[in-house]
Amino acid sequence: MTRTVDVDYLVVGAGAAGMAFTDALIDHADVRVALVDRRAGVGGHWREAYPFVRLHQASTFYGVASTVLGGDVQQTGPEAGLHERADQAAITAYYVDVLAERMVGPGRVELFAGCDHLGDRTFVRLDSGERFEVPERCRVVDARYLAPDIPAETPPRFGVGDGARVVPVNDLVRLEEAPSQYVVVGSGKTATDAIVWLLTHDVDPDAICWVRPRDPWMLNRALVQPDPAVYLGMVADMMRAAAEGKSLDDVFLRLEDAGIMLRIDRSVTPTMAKAPTLGTWELELLSSVEHVVRRGRLVSVGRGRIDVADGSVAVADDAVVVNCAADGLKNPPRVPLWRPETITLQPIRAGFPCFGAALAGYVEATRSDDDVKNALCPPSSYGNTLQDWATMNVLGMRASAAFGAEPDIREWSSRVALNPARVAPDHPASAALDDALARLGAHTGPGLARLVELGGRQS
Repeated sequence: MTRTVDVDYLVVGAGAAGMAFTDALIDHADVRVALVDRRAGVGGHWREAYPFVRLHQASTFYGVASTVLGGDVQQTGPEAGLHERADQAAITAYYVDVLAERMVGPGRVELFAGCDHLGDRTFVRLDSGERFEVPERCRVVDARYLAPDIPAETPPRFGVGDGARVVPVNDLVRLEEAPSQYVVVGSGKTATDAIVWLLTHDVDPDAICWVRPRDPWMLNRALVQPDPAVYLGMVADMMRAAAEGKSLDDVFLRLEDAGIMLRIDRSVTPTMAKAPTLGTWELELLSSVEHVVRRGRLVSVGRGRIDVADGSVAVADDAVVVNCAADGLKNPPRVPLWRPETITLQPIRAGFPCFGAALAGYVEATRSDDDVKNALCPPSSYGNTLQDWATMNVLGMRASAAFGAEPDIREWSSRVALNPARVAPDHPASAALDDALARLGAHTGPGLARLVELGGRQS
């Protein structure tokens, strides 16, 4: 038996993208939605994230358009004066509340948790095998195209020999006895979070070995804030650095001089530019770890040693290897968001995936022609290499110009806290904001042109 679910949209994936799209869609169109996810509820990867994780950006930039997540300014601690960053518990509770109050409660959305999408218009309940289908008129929305891998659900990408002790980053807080050495594997945000957690829990920096195949560039969190004078001023300085750069490496060094980009070791030129935000207090902690292995990817671990692409490194016999290596930012091929068979959610503005998904939901609700929708919302991508970062910014700025030229979208996005570049209608005028806008206008054109020359040709 197959049950027919009478809905207008089948959204596959109840994580950040699926929730943001659905929220904006039902806010601007009289439609019903079936929200399907393999997990036991909404929230996507946050349900399985490591317990000490926090958003790397301000909470205000995350979640759904109708309901602001957080928004308070921190009053104490190393980030006093910056906007709060929600932790795992706050994020998962937020999505549960949004589902209940905004979606299921008003009867606009039906959640099918613990279900697997079989393709086309069919999905099945994992525990019972009950099958469901949606009508032919129903549009399918793929909100999992860029779903991240997370260490808790991803087997190690390296061999594990007898006697080696490997744990996912989630289990770091559950270790009953501290080893004499921690071997942290990964170059990205998860690894930096793990090391910061260890160092703030009185682990000696000399007790940490960091397997870091690539060094990362990271954005200074103090400049990625929901204050248009600060954020737009940062973008203006970024465009100026791009316009004046002789190479992509030179652009990033200029961004470092401007206080925008950070690197852990100033003696090493980073090659990774996924560019999550980082606090300067975290940078100081990370820089205290001196045992860094930069000899290629980890191949295998054994008792008392790790094998990397360029040889072996001795570690303590009782070392705990903390696996932080998972593909958190995917870069599959860019495809049109709107195609006859499916709507495939992807970034639109550079970074800020929740805003991109909400924008797609708004455009879907307010436009009827898919060609028009695709022209307004061309897909961007995430950064990885420096060239990827250049492409991301070129595509994202072009997309911003496209959707920003529409009066209704411009007005909607000015009211949506997810939009990092918004100037809210009630935002007070200031000399700082006027200066940021003037510099942005002066440097954006030359900066984008130079980014295309330096690395964004693929865009």
